[in-house]
Amino acid sequence: MPEGKLKLNINQWAEQDRPREKMMALGAEALSNAELLAILIGSGSTEESAVQLMQRVLHDCNNNLNTLGKKTVSELSEYKGLGPAKAVTILSACELGKRRQLQDAETRTDLSSPVNIYEYMLPKMQDLDVEEAWILLMNQNYRLIKARRISHGGLSETSVDVRVIMKEALLNNATVLALCHNHPSNNPTASRNDDKITECIKKACDTMRIFFLDHIIVTDGRYYSYREEGKL
Repeated sequence: MPEGKLKLNINQWAEQDRPREKMMALGAEALSNAELLAILIGSGSTEESAVQLMQRVLHDCNNNLNTLGKKTVSELSEYKGLGPAKAVTILSACELGKRRQLQDAETRTDLSSPVNIYEYMLPKMQDLDVEEAWILLMNQNYRLIKARRISHGGLSETSVDVRVIMKEALLNNATVLALCHNHPSNNPTASRNDDKITECIKKACDTMRIFFLDHIIVTDGRYYSYREEGKL
């Protein structure tokens, strides 16, 4: 092969051009169809990279993913660098895409009120004999993104790491946050320590421009809401 025509392996490409690194840095929407398919098959052949191979396959399908999905394992396996295993991977991805279109989007839990938060958390907490604290991360419409337990065996300023809470909120693109913990004694009254933790998280949320919706204390049959009590 003449000098200057040497084919680079994918791990020799500039990092911003590698499909996996590009996806992690910019998101899946920044990748072409060929780049996304290249991630699935992992490697190409000695003559072309995975991206180049998938560009060629897509070209033969008029760059139409529906046409690609109609190919058989045997037809795809005719391409050098695409064996049956890679062909099955591609067709599996096409089938998943088709099934996704047929399904309704999952409805996220509405946690816009203290009652909704209490009813969501009660099954997780009503039989606990020790205190647990959970954070509920939400979008701007108060729909649940993620629920995570942050402490077990007691609630204190030392057991709750506010930095971890803020990190979780940022990583999950949450704009609203609520804190919940239980009182095994079944007394919903907030303690001074509960107040301190609430104040600490409220300050951190204000700094990060995250709306601190509520701190709910859960007991079996009753709850205490800092927002309803006018303490937030």
